[in-house]
Amino acid sequence: MNIGRPVPRAGTGAHEANAPELLYATFNQDYGCFAIGTQTGFRIFNSDPYKEKMRREFKDGGIGIVAMRYRSNYLAFVGGGRNPRFPPNKVMLWDDASSKIVAELEFRSDVLNVQLQRDRIAVVLRNKCIICSLEVKPRHLHAFETADNDRGAMAISGGSESSILAFPGRQKGHIQIVDLNSCVGPSAAQDAGSGGGSGGAAAPSPHTQTTAAAQRARSRSRGSISADPGAPHAGGVHPANINIIAAHATAISALAVSADGSMVASASEKGTLIRIFDTLNGRLLHELRRGVDRADIHSIAFSPDSTRLCVSSDKGTVHVFNLEARETATQQQQQQQQQQQQQPAGAAAGNRHSNLKFMKDLLPKYFSSVWSFAHFRVANEVRCICGFGSERNSVVVLCADGTAQKYSFDSYRGNCVREWYRKFI
Repeated sequence: MNIGRPVPRAGTGAHEANAPELLYATFNQDYGCFAIGTQTGFRIFNSDPYKEKMRREFKDGGIGIVAMRYRSNYLAFVGGGRNPRFPPNKVMLWDDASSKIVAELEFRSDVLNVQLQRDRIAVVLRNKCIICSLEVKPRHLHAFETADNDRGAMAISGGSESSILAFPGRQKGHIQIVDLNSCVGPSAAQDAGSGGGSGGAAAPSPHTQTTAAAQRARSRSRGSISADPGAPHAGGVHPANINIIAAHATAISALAVSADGSMVASASEKGTLIRIFDTLNGRLLHELRRGVDRADIHSIAFSPDSTRLCVSSDKGTVHVFNLEARETATQQQQQQQQQQQQQPAGAAAGNRHSNLKFMKDLLPKYFSSVWSFAHFRVANEVRCICGFGSERNSVVVLCADGTAQKYSFDSYRGNCVREWYRKFI
């Protein structure tokens, strides 16, 4: 039930505490709402304050992936569960105002992740990331090859102006960063591609163009397109800005992009470090340590103002990191008071560091690590995803046992308190 990743299917060793009817859970772009897919339909909730907004029950199957488009009436579905409502290789665009499917995209293999922007659909297959237009008759815009991506790792900026897409590169541990708003004509794209660029859209094929046109002509009440991974986009444009970042030594397991598209955060299969890069030049901005033992990172989330980051893992813990180096006069005054009271450095504003940081050039890298300034363990220690609440010092978590929980934390000491606990399924 990770952001952009389905919960384990039946028989794949899901935790005993998991709610059997819950297949998927995800936040919308600003964490203000969340959606769940169930064995019989889907539901939408307001995150904070918590309130169920609507639910739809189907007689003919479950929803394995659901993606929200901000707070609009458009959602994207992929079938799942014991009796999937839709094939696992199709993305269905749902208009809740009319309570019907208005468009569909078909792929050659199972869909692992879907995310929506205001005018685009981003779809992840095992070795592809495909971008299509968000309209009644979707157009195939871009296709990028990736390394094996069984986790469906992918992130796209949620801001209204930026459109930065991040997904695994062709090499293990690499990240591809694409600015979807920077497009050039086919001749310029071919010139750029002749230099050996990685991850660009496939070359046009007359056969696939004819096939796509014929399928669009046959569509009746709703738009339909066979989003063949090798097919060209219809508009003849290609993204101009594509950056490759060598982020980790092992495969990418989780990604997040800040709302303004300026930063990308990544975790590898090892799960001990979270690295944050500048999406424009690939410069490493932060290296944050979640822990020492290997862990499966379930979610990474930037705060709406990009000053904090929260991370959840299979350890049943959520860590909150501070990304803002600046300190206000009030914070400086409080720090001085704490120092006068001989309180530990870790109690001050900002992330924690080892007491042996001054010897970082002589000791292993672990001793110079930056640790979270706040962390908490969720009730029942089940799989969860995290997002920021309506208040600055709060986090909302969605858990595989069918519960939503809100925690608040102190900015300086990092103390965490559970504010509420709700059962959503």
